[in-house]
Amino acid sequence: MSAVELQVRAFRKLDELHALRSAWEDLLSAYPLSTTFSTFEWLSSWWRNFSCDQDLLVLAFFEKDALIALAPLSVKRERIAGGLTLKLLRLMGDGSKDSDNLDFPVRPGYEQGFVGALLTYLDQNKGLWDYCELNTLPPSSSSLAGLREALEQRGWPLYSSQRIASAIPLPDTWEAYLQLLSSEDQKNLARYSRRLEKRYQTRIYRCTQAEELPRILEALFHLHQARWQAEGETGSFASPERRAFYYDLSRSLLSRGWLELWVLEANGEIASVQYAFRCRDAVYQLQEGNDPEKSSDRVGFILRGEVLKQLIAEGVRLYDFLGGEPGYKARWGAKLGYYVDLDFAARFSLGAAYLRTRHKAMHTKAWLRRSLPKSAWDVLHRANQRVRPGKVPAPNGALPISDPNPEASMQTHTRKAQDNQPVLATQSKLDKNG
Repeated sequence: MSAVELQVRAFRKLDELHALRSAWEDLLSAYPLSTTFSTFEWLSSWWRNFSCDQDLLVLAFFEKDALIALAPLSVKRERIAGGLTLKLLRLMGDGSKDSDNLDFPVRPGYEQGFVGALLTYLDQNKGLWDYCELNTLPPSSSSLAGLREALEQRGWPLYSSQRIASAIPLPDTWEAYLQLLSSEDQKNLARYSRRLEKRYQTRIYRCTQAEELPRILEALFHLHQARWQAEGETGSFASPERRAFYYDLSRSLLSRGWLELWVLEANGEIASVQYAFRCRDAVYQLQEGNDPEKSSDRVGFILRGEVLKQLIAEGVRLYDFLGGEPGYKARWGAKLGYYVDLDFAARFSLGAAYLRTRHKAMHTKAWLRRSLPKSAWDVLHRANQRVRPGKVPAPNGALPISDPNPEASMQTHTRKAQDNQPVLATQSKLDKNG
């Protein structure tokens, strides 16, 4: 379809989005790559719990009265350095490390018209934003290639990077799936299950009733925290905002039949919880918690095996671990994938200057880390920490300059900036399943 001129309407308050819900759902049903992360349920729950100090900017694109595309965005003021504050434009749902697969749902055939209308709106409303970070875009996003091309045509500085993800493509039958596992793990699934049933009265089930949520969610929070606290870390669920988000989200997803919250009980006590949700024939695994006192019983291993067996029988064809290195997930047949992050700003703007400086600094830092002897790097790193004690963490998508290991868990590649010089873009990994 040739480029069309779309009308843009901006929504600045969450309550205003309720008027879009029916059209929003119809749009997602028409967009082949839609996931739970683009639904009203996910984004509204996220906004209610994580939107402090942010302004909503959801752009809806219409042809006559038909919703053609949606750009769920937000604006946050970021203190950069020396008292300088810039307005960061990013996808609604980004910033808390809870959302992946954030995207622009577009009706097929309207991608070019959407990209043109989006960039025209941003060009005409430069006072709303200084620079933009679009994080965790799926590489197959229908707008991605067109967005890159349009940004380059306009001469806007553009930096692109990747972050690692992994997922299991599931076959049609459990027997076929078992062939993807090592012979040892095939035996262990049966052996550990039998052993657990001998030791405990076991029960594995999926949460289907709202009254079950408090007990299961509290168990998830407790078990997840127990693991990280044992390692001297804070843990994700130390955050009251995140706990509230999971309660809010769970009620919404359960009411739609999308929640995949699975539990393993041993002698009536919850020993393992896996939190996921379904969209079409895909399930997205977000968090889990396992009783550390039953680590030798392999409760998490057993629960995942039973969950995968049930999901395959129900026609699920993708089990997505989301962001992070495959690690232990590879033993389940997870394949390496990635998300795309795009940073850009308008030409000759303060945001463009900031992005160029930031990415050149990361390039230099990565080069120093590679080139210097470890002892010299350690001295430089300690000196940097002493002279920059009040360093504000870099915006999501950039490594802080004080990070001791800028090469760990990164994917890198180059894009041309405004000055036509290649600039190395780096991206740290995000693993939600830890």
